[in-house]
Amino acid sequence: MAERITGHTQLVSLLAYPIRHSNSPAMQNEAFAYEGLDYAYLVFEVGTSDTEEGQEQELKDAITGFRAMKFVGSNISMPNKTRVGKYLDELDKAAEMSGAVNTIVNRNGHLKGYTTDGIGYMTALKDDGIDVIGKKMTIVGCGGAGTAIQIQAALDGVKELSIFNIKDEFYEKAKETVKKINEQTSCKATLFDLADKDALRREIADSYLLANATGLGMKPHEGETWLPDLSYLRKDLIVTDTVYAPKKTKFLEMAEEAGCKYMNGDGMMLFQGAAAFKLWTGHDMPIDHMKEVLGTTYPDQEK
Repeated sequence: MAERITGHTQLVSLLAYPIRHSNSPAMQNEAFAYEGLDYAYLVFEVGTSDTEEGQEQELKDAITGFRAMKFVGSNISMPNKTRVGKYLDELDKAAEMSGAVNTIVNRNGHLKGYTTDGIGYMTALKDDGIDVIGKKMTIVGCGGAGTAIQIQAALDGVKELSIFNIKDEFYEKAKETVKKINEQTSCKATLFDLADKDALRREIADSYLLANATGLGMKPHEGETWLPDLSYLRKDLIVTDTVYAPKKTKFLEMAEEAGCKYMNGDGMMLFQGAAAFKLWTGHDMPIDHMKEVLGTTYPDQEK
């Protein structure tokens, strides 16, 4: 490590909570080293407060420090994705539309926010031979990652989106997302209450793909899922999860039992990270090398 860090090393961070389980430091630092770039990627738990006000203050303080210490960039994850935009100087189009930021780039003190989650998810589908373009997709979850996926899917040419969420603050924001998608893309988007199990069953029944974009299944909610039972699934349904730790959530275990082809969040994590890597360094991430080193696989390919 003494040889890895120099007086010229540029710092990149990850601000989230909980986040100690993240694969991003291993991925980004390996890519920096492989490409011979003098960067280091560090994790900081930001958003640990039990109150929303406390989480906001932690995030505000972190961004102030980020700017003062001249970090070259950062990733942002829960619970900060939908909150950090107000502390930045500029947002790209996708981040502005989604209301979420997962990547910050610092250009001489000017902080610009991007969202690469949707790009990462759609690229991961293609990488696993899944073609959702022109088809119907049902997605559960309207937080930062879910919204980014919905917008990117619509922009890329998914024909129809059925979006489910519990009736919380994200549900209200999802109404705006649906409006933007219907007005600015050719995709038809409809929002449903996750409590409406009849609607959930109906929409899944004629969907090509079912996606979980909630945090259920990851720490501290291991073993939890919103899917009521196996009867909602069918063998020819594609099932995906944005969670990558654990590799196989309860949701994906159910998909496996139902005989569905499924994909965890590994690919999305890799490809959204690759997009961020390019923004920070101007270099392409060595994808084949990263897959080999990190052992990035989809669960149904591990058999």
